[in-house]
Amino acid sequence: MDVYLVDGTYELFRHYHALPSARDVDGREVAAVRGVVASILGMINRGATYIAVATDHVVESFRNDLWPGYKTSAGVEADLLAQFPLLEEALAALGVAVWPMVEFEADDALAAGAARAALEPSVDRIVICTPDKDLAQCVRGTRVVQLNRRTDTTRDERQVVEKFGVPPASIPDYLALVGDAADGYPGLPGWGAKSAAAVLARFNHLEQIPGDWRTWSVNALNPARLASTLDQQRNDAFLFRQLATLRTDIDLFDSVDDLRWQGPTPAFAEIGKRFDAAVISR
Repeated sequence: MDVYLVDGTYELFRHYHALPSARDVDGREVAAVRGVVASILGMINRGATYIAVATDHVVESFRNDLWPGYKTSAGVEADLLAQFPLLEEALAALGVAVWPMVEFEADDALAAGAARAALEPSVDRIVICTPDKDLAQCVRGTRVVQLNRRTDTTRDERQVVEKFGVPPASIPDYLALVGDAADGYPGLPGWGAKSAAAVLARFNHLEQIPGDWRTWSVNALNPARLASTLDQQRNDAFLFRQLATLRTDIDLFDSVDDLRWQGPTPAFAEIGKRFDAAVISR
């Protein structure tokens, strides 16, 4: 069997910016939710039997306590934020397993769900549906893969290495060095994608990078400066790696059987009527 784990936050943002506004009889914006639900139904109709959706019920997480510049809900449109609870309600009514995250992030739920599902021999493949580079750390061979549903492209472990120059296990170290603007941490000055990939391809993790750059034997621009920066900001690098490392110790389900779709609940009919009656703005 294949297990599909969907980044509901990404899907909601994607549909919000791709679809025209639609408001229900109470004046609430519902276009993005309606789009995501239709998209998930499409997956089910194409054969996705085991499926779960993770959402950022609250954008802020424990990482905001670690780094003050970490991403928040500031600047996110109110009409978009207001659709998160509705999305969770609609998916639950559809009969889909939903993981609304408060202390953790949706990415953590996807990582934890993938790790848990991988323990079951009956699972042939786990498909993490998100283009987020953070989730590349969860890819394992061809059994745990990433799927970008917008481009319909799949990335396995070999393709992670081709994309980033490092294996999945080194992705948090890579992000610690180059930073992640979307999540709000800067990385280390001077460390770009090529230099980080070159050094980590040889040494794998931050703590294994020697302080003496002359022992690196890698093709990196100005290794003396890179080594100096890493030495001076090593604590920042470890903190950024902590921010980039997804948590897999979240208890989400007991068995993959809990993720099996068995049809919509009676509540879904009423939600469907509300969506069908929504007025689209042209």
